[in-house]
Amino acid sequence: MSDQQDGQVPGLYRRRIGEVVVTAISDGYIDAPFGVLRGIEEADAEAILKGDFKPSPPRISVNCFMIQVAGRTAVVDTGSGETMGPTLGKLPGLMSAVGIADKDVDTVLLTHMHPDHSNGLTDAEGKRLFPEAEIVVDEIDVKHWHDDGAKSRAPEGQRTRYFEEARRQIAPYQDRRKTAKGEVFPQVTAVPLNGHTPGHTGYLVESGGEALLIWGDICHVPDIQVRRPEVTMAFDTDQAAAIATRRRAFDMAVADRLLVAGMHLHFPGFAHMTREGDGYRMIPEAWNFTA
Repeated sequence: MSDQQDGQVPGLYRRRIGEVVVTAISDGYIDAPFGVLRGIEEADAEAILKGDFKPSPPRISVNCFMIQVAGRTAVVDTGSGETMGPTLGKLPGLMSAVGIADKDVDTVLLTHMHPDHSNGLTDAEGKRLFPEAEIVVDEIDVKHWHDDGAKSRAPEGQRTRYFEEARRQIAPYQDRRKTAKGEVFPQVTAVPLNGHTPGHTGYLVESGGEALLIWGDICHVPDIQVRRPEVTMAFDTDQAAAIATRRRAFDMAVADRLLVAGMHLHFPGFAHMTREGDGYRMIPEAWNFTA
């Protein structure tokens, strides 16, 4: 097979919400062991994935989103940058493919500060990769990752990867940072969805009578967590709060017939939710040929 045929085509998908253009960008994927799942036996998880013809152990999509309106550009999460291996870090090249340079981004909306969401803020030397951007992130999340007590209580593997790296990534933006409250970008409002991390935040896009909730990490393995919302992840900061927030987000999407987008929904990551028995059902949005 030639080099041109070896590998997937660029992961880009554009969708309009009223006057706002939202572009889903695949930063790549993570192959995760069953051990990251909590509240489900491995055999049950494997049966669910195989029954839905999904990779087993789970392959977790990593998506970012670009929002463009009124001549302005924001990105929602920055991907993992250079830090997490060859299956990730696709965001910069794909932004270039749609004619957007790092300097064209005036706002970065972070759902939270985990490495696959915020490690694309800086390069290996600590230089800002979005030189003109204001950073929007909940102050609670920033404080958590700068809390030495929380760091000391965290599993050893998270102390560098999560706490130290979050501090390094946000450092060059400290003079251009604001907390995720209220309207944070034209026609975009921050929605508190704490649990996965203390300041985990969604972003509600509303325009022309349409709405989209970019809900961050409400679920990581949708094939399992939609039907079993009590299943959590090893890296949820507060397991009980993550479950409660997931159910609340699912209920909101069902009640309001709300279009949702997620960083770990299967690309391009847009879907609707319905109730099914004691759980939920996710209906991925059909491919839309207009933008």
